[in-house]
Amino acid sequence: MQTVRQPSLLQVGLLAGVIILMIIVMTQYTPLPIQLALLGAWFATLGLGKWLGRSYESMQNGLLTGISQGMEAILVLIAVGALIGSWMAGGIVPSIIYYGLSVMTPQIFLFAAFFICAVTSLATGTSFGTIGTAGIAMMGIGEGFGLPAPLVAGAAISGAYVGDKLSPLSDTTVMTASLCRVDLIEHIKSMLYISVPAIVIASALFLFTGILTGHQGSTGRATEVMAVIDAWFTVSPFMILPALAVITLLILRQPAVPVIFFGALLGVVWAVLFQQQDVIPALETLYDGSHIESDDNVIAVLLNRGGMMSMLPNILLIILALGIGGLMEATGVLATITTSLQRWADNVTKLGLSTLLAGIIGNILGGAAYVSLITASTITGKNYDATGTDRRVLSRNAESGGTVVTPMIPWSDGGVFMATTLGVTTAAYLPYLWYHLLVLGIAVLYSFTGWFHFNNAIRPAKTFTNEQKTTES
Repeated sequence: MQTVRQPSLLQVGLLAGVIILMIIVMTQYTPLPIQLALLGAWFATLGLGKWLGRSYESMQNGLLTGISQGMEAILVLIAVGALIGSWMAGGIVPSIIYYGLSVMTPQIFLFAAFFICAVTSLATGTSFGTIGTAGIAMMGIGEGFGLPAPLVAGAAISGAYVGDKLSPLSDTTVMTASLCRVDLIEHIKSMLYISVPAIVIASALFLFTGILTGHQGSTGRATEVMAVIDAWFTVSPFMILPALAVITLLILRQPAVPVIFFGALLGVVWAVLFQQQDVIPALETLYDGSHIESDDNVIAVLLNRGGMMSMLPNILLIILALGIGGLMEATGVLATITTSLQRWADNVTKLGLSTLLAGIIGNILGGAAYVSLITASTITGKNYDATGTDRRVLSRNAESGGTVVTPMIPWSDGGVFMATTLGVTTAAYLPYLWYHLLVLGIAVLYSFTGWFHFNNAIRPAKTFTNEQKTTES
């Protein structure tokens, strides 16, 4: 019987290098899609597993387990595709864009987009639901003002993750508190030490940027967009009711997938009742999206969107990325990383950095927020106890390295969802995720300074004794 071995840190590093190299080469130097690079990563990881004595059956089980962890995100993605298509056809999103253009100015818009998405996500607890509703409307308004799409996407996504990180209704917030064995409210209070400064600074940055660049936005262009919308759609405040209904149901903690599909069906009803569409074409928008004929390319891109079919390439991307995470677990790659970080994190400063790093690695290799939160919270949990560091510090670092990083990785479920829904690539909006970057920077600062470490805040960083290291190993 073949002996099963754990991969060495060198082997893990070589595997990661091969995967990253495949992604870079295929996406930067060839016209091949990133999906093929991730498929190649499957076989590279399977090859390492066979070399280490793992059976294919065990690795396939790990692969399927990894994929299953992200099925909710896939279902939400399908539902949002249907919702965008029918809400475009039903005049819901066009009406929101119309009224947004009529009351906002380019100077205040970026701040308003950040604020609106932050409030929506805090109320609903879901970044996906926020971007699928308020986010697409903000993109339309920004397009009407002629503002750069990546900048608008950065403001919307930044706001959407305020609630995903702080709301007691957020599944990632609840999950992190549970994994770290911290009371939910105490966990949220701990995160406020990082999030409040990040929110204040990000708000100031978006407001200041809007004031500086707002003159580049065109109210004349906004008038043109409003005229096109008015020509194609019936516009009235009544058109916004389906959006309010969906947000209300999400606030009431109804399950996201059926709520979003319900909102999509309301879009079909609105298309038939108020936009004079026949029933069959209105239903087709759920599957194939909205189609508006226009000689203006910007208008065509703005209003011809959505449909479940539009999400299929990105669903494949998520499945492949989640499969890599499952294979990494099944082949022992994540266990090797865990052991290495546990041994390295021998003081309070390194504890914070190791938790952040574990969350980032979980997102890169696991492709999902759930994977990153598990790796971030479990890798160094015992070390926090050994150094006398409050577990509230562990939980807030896990969220900072896990939840917040997810939309920054192009092949993660969050990265794919944001890019697909908003029509902006991850690389394009990444420099404008100011809330996310601030959260990471502040978390690193606190790790080095020991600020806000509660009972450990005024004590020097404690280092493991040799006996403690042996015990924890």
